Parts: sequence; structure tokens; C-alpha cells
Amino acid sequence: MTDHVAVQHELEEKSARLLRVAKTAGVAGVLLGTHHNIAWITGGRSNRVDASREAGTARLLFTADGRRRVLANAIEMPRLVEEVLAGLDFEPIEYPWTDDQDPGFAVATARKTIGDSSPLGADWPLPDTVPLEGVIARARALLTDSEIERYRALGRDAGRTLGNVCRTLTPGDQEVEIARAVVHAVAGVRARAIVTLVGSDERLRRYRHPVATAARWKHVVMLALCAERDGLVVSLSRIVAAGAAPRDLDTRTQATATVFGRLLDATRPGATGAQLFTVASNAYTAAGFPGEEQKHHQGGAIGYRAREWVAHPRSAEVVQPRQAFAWNPTITGSKIEDTALLIDDRIDVITSTPDWPAIPLNTRDRPLSASGVWRLN
Repeated sequence: MTDHVAVQHELEEKSARLLRVAKTAGVAGVLLGTHHNIAWITGGRSNRVDASREAGTARLLFTADGRRRVLANAIEMPRLVEEVLAGLDFEPIEYPWTDDQDPGFAVATARKTIGDSSPLGADWPLPDTVPLEGVIARARALLTDSEIERYRALGRDAGRTLGNVCRTLTPGDQEVEIARAVVHAVAGVRARAIVTLVGSDERLRRYRHPVATAARWKHVVMLALCAERDGLVVSLSRIVAAGAAPRDLDTRTQATATVFGRLLDATRPGATGAQLFTVASNAYTAAGFPGEEQKHHQGGAIGYRAREWVAHPRSAEVVQPRQAFAWNPTITGSKIEDTALLIDDRIDVITSTPDWPAIPLNTRDRPLSASGVWRLN
């Protein structure tokens, strides 16, 4: 199957899912405008110009009769038609850029286009629309074969790239310079670093989300990355140690790995977010670190957002049989984080770093491992 045919097939499958969402919601059509949903439904095409905004200027309109339209101003339409949406059979509806200043213009244009006074659904807050992001997120969860292939490739690239940066580190490097190196390296594999955290020494022990500062690391540094390519996101963390690293670093990392392993084992179709949170809580207690689950979220489903949902005591979200997960258990001063794919009843870590210290996990089906601590000579 050629790339174009595969993308067209993916678009048709996802359009059908979206129309089922529209029918259930009782709306005449759905407007998509957020970057993650447009990337999802188009097989990884991008609507991103201004990365500071959740939505782009274009809207994709899907109606009950199966027609697809792109609504965009005269600035964006030529590029969208000729590059972004080329070959995907979207009917263009162009308007002056000045009309974008009216927040209700896209909705009015969509209604005029389809000639139906029924409600419209949208994935972004727009006047006179039914909010549908929650149900669209569930429609996104089930990965297609093409998405799984893209996900595995991104995971390989991200794991290798972050590991390569880690191997260049020298005590005394500034956290901000390490973060810059990560961003640059990720761009080299055609991805975008949407989260880059670097925390060292005392900052690593104090903060669970250590945004990089001018501090220079001496003994331990953690790098955390969320990388996005073609809309899909992977999440991973690595720890590097040198010299007089804390004596309990390995103990805490090994304990954190047992929580990670328990979560991987429990990530099975039909499990709920609440059940998975309980698994994590019990695993911390069994490892001798009760209560650590209260100090940071444990992760959850990942996909076209860094977390599609997070496991917590009241979560009713349900694990799907073809879905991605990023678990990130953490015990003060250490962390394990990688992205995994669940395909039916088999789970595989896809962001492993080649030749990285591995912590064997006692998983039920077959041997898996977690990323350990890289120690500089």
C-alpha cells in the first residue's frame, strides 16, 4: 500500500468514527480546529503555524452526508490545499482573513455551507456549538495499523536520541544548555520537543517537574522529554549519575521500576484508570515507599496529546485494545518513564534506549525492562 493510499484509508476510517460521534451527539456536522485532532484525522498532517495556540486558523468540517470541507482564510488556503491536504479530497471554502476576527464566523460559514439549522459540534470552544472534545478523544484512542507503525518509528528515534544526548553530558553542564541540546537533537529526527525538563541534584529531589535553570549539575541529572512527530507524542525520562551520587539512588530507581512493571502488567483492555491508580498505590507500598503516588501523577494514556488521560482514583476511562500508554512512576529523587504500545493483550515498550542500563521487570507474560541509571566513567 502506497503512503498516499494508506493516508486516504486512514482518513476514511477516522471520518467514519467522527460521523458516529456526530450521530450520537445529534449534531449536523463537526468542526475540527485543534492541532492534535487535525493531525489525527489526516494521518499526521499539520495545521500548525502559531505553536502558542491550541487551534490553527483552519477548520475541517465533516457532515453527515460524508462530505469534507476545509474552512480557511485567504492567507492559509493555498498552502493547505496544495501541501497539507493535497490528495485528501477536502472541498475548500475560503474567506478574507479579516473575517477570522469574528469568533462566530466559522460557525456561521459552516451552517451556511451545509444548509442545516441543527446544532454543530466542535472540538474547540466556539459560539453556538456542542463541545465534543471528550468523545472525540475516545474515538482517537484506537490506533490504526499506520499509526502503530509511525509510533514505533518515533519511539525508536526518541529513545536513541535522548540517550545520545545523555552520553555527551559532563558534570558542570548547565541544565538550560542540556535542555537546548535535547531540543536540537529531537529536531534532527524531524520531531518537536513539546516538554523538556532537566533537573539536577537537590532540584531533582525537590521538584517533580524541574524546568531547566542555570544550575550546573554535579552528581545526578534527569532529562524528561515529550516528543511529537506527525501529531503522535512519546514520553520518556533518563537519569545520568557521576561521582558522589546519592547512595540510595539505585535503591529508589529499582523500587520505582517495580511500580512501572506493575503498571505495564495491569495495562490490559478493559482496565479503568481508577484500577490502574490502585495498582500503582499498592506497588509503592509493596516497594517500601507508601504514599509516593500522592506526590505526582503516574501517567496514563498517550497519543495525540502528551497525556490523553491520567490514572487517578475517580477515573472511569477504559483501556482500549490498541492504545499507547506512558507511565511515569517516581520516588523522590528518581523516576522511570517510557512509552508503551498495547496491541490486544501484548504490551511493548517502544522508547527504549539501545545499550542503556536495564532493570529487569517481573512481568507476567515475558521479560520486559525499565531504563536504569547511566553512570559516567
